[in-house]
Amino acid sequence: MRPESISIAGSLGTPPRIEAAAPRRFHASRHVTGWLLAAPLLIVLLAFLVLPILMIAVVSFWTATEFSIVPDFSFENYSFLLGSDVTWRVLLNTVKYAVITWAITLTLGFTVAYFLAFHVRSQTWQTALFLLCTIPFWTSNIIRMISWIPFLGREGLANSALLSWGVIDAPLDWLLFSDFSVILAFVHLYTLFMVVPIFNTMMRIDRSLLEAANDAGARGFQTLWNVVLPLTRPGIMIGTIFVITLVMGDFITVRFMSGSQSANVGRLIQNDIGLLQYPSASATSVMLLIVTLMVIGVLLRLVDIRKEL
Repeated sequence: MRPESISIAGSLGTPPRIEAAAPRRFHASRHVTGWLLAAPLLIVLLAFLVLPILMIAVVSFWTATEFSIVPDFSFENYSFLLGSDVTWRVLLNTVKYAVITWAITLTLGFTVAYFLAFHVRSQTWQTALFLLCTIPFWTSNIIRMISWIPFLGREGLANSALLSWGVIDAPLDWLLFSDFSVILAFVHLYTLFMVVPIFNTMMRIDRSLLEAANDAGARGFQTLWNVVLPLTRPGIMIGTIFVITLVMGDFITVRFMSGSQSANVGRLIQNDIGLLQYPSASATSVMLLIVTLMVIGVLLRLVDIRKEL
């Protein structure tokens, strides 16, 4: 090849290299800009979420005496918790509350969301009925929870109505200050957390899929099981995460509605804090956090929420 052709080829090859460098600089600048935009939220999360959790984890390895806290590394708190039968019974009780509440709220939440999404045709009525579901949230959780006490008591409305109808001969003691009242309060407090994500997912289902299933000869239950339910899984998973995490961390509901006759992990933490046993409370909190994260991890493996949404 002649030198003239080599120089011409080199001159012709130069512009593509210059043009290729420009997109790389553009993408790099966009990458830096993205990090700068996310920096405020990242700082807030680090300061108010990650750092407190790290501090709790550090304190959980300290020890406490009657008058002071000793910042010395020790597994004493964890060995005491894991070796105590009370801890395992309370943890099992916490899981029991979470599972039963999840099953009831899923049934109610799916039913309500299905009715609002597929049986209420008017968007105005959908909005009105959905706002009706949120009215209880206009008051405090404690007020809504305590409102069940005069209703479920021995002289309450429930027992009075059952006695007047002849259904029972004596007042029922298990309506209040029992596992029944605790689960009832949980369902009342957290059902909406299941309704909202399921309803949001159902509203995004293409109605032509239901028509296609109907044209193919599918009955109502078959359409529900094979079309609606699979497409609603992301909303079910999100609602499940909300309900389980809220129930497992709640302690005030168990205290009031059980009459201090039952306990969950949250009650253990509250008792330790009341006794100024912060290292033991921190260790219990870490154990509760690990169990909750394990449950959430299993749920996220069942459904990839980011991909589905």
